Amino acid sequence: MLKLTQTQTRRALLFLVSFHILIICASNYLVQLPFQVFGYHTTWGAFSFPFVYLATDLTVRIFGQQAARQIIFKAMLPALVVSYLVGVLFHQGQFQQFSALLEINTFVFRIAFASFVAYLVGQLMDITVFAQLRQARAWWIAPAASTLIGNFVDTLVFFSVAFYASTDAFMAVHWPEIATIDYGFKLIVSLGLFLPAYGVLLRVLQDKLLSTHQHSVRIL
Repeated sequence: MLKLTQTQTRRALLFLVSFHILIICASNYLVQLPFQVFGYHTTWGAFSFPFVYLATDLTVRIFGQQAARQIIFKAMLPALVVSYLVGVLFHQGQFQQFSALLEINTFVFRIAFASFVAYLVGQLMDITVFAQLRQARAWWIAPAASTLIGNFVDTLVFFSVAFYASTDAFMAVHWPEIATIDYGFKLIVSLGLFLPAYGVLLRVLQDKLLSTHQHSVRIL
């Protein structure tokens, strides 16, 4: 874990909190857009949400568990509100006019709330697993294990809370299938694309932050 100045830490945490909120809101919108792959139902959200785990694992690696938990607790409430507003305005991919905000949309709120619960539980699980394995000899063991477990918990909690006995007949019937396929795609994206990207970004960020920190020390 790097020792940074207060200003550097605040800037890094602000960026990461904003990134988490952006990805959560985008994923909550994209999960409303199902499509088929080889005859199986999934959603576009499966391709965006793994970015959150990439950011979280890098945060734990560089800043430690406490900073990662701060990001989660600071991001979850704004993400809930923004996700609901975006979901109402662009329900099922169609702009609904601003007048739609004057009525409570229980379907969209349920998705936003499910995302809130799943994000909190899944991310805390991810942090716990990653922290336990971060000292492993191979750098990829911690992010791979935390991704497998964190994504599983997140996917199960989100789809069951959001769509079990839903008013959306399609999602009420197909959510177990969609959840399973989503989890599979998340693993393909996370382990096939983001895990190598994690290794590259880890080296770049460590070099950049360490270089910035040393420069600040020399100035002081």
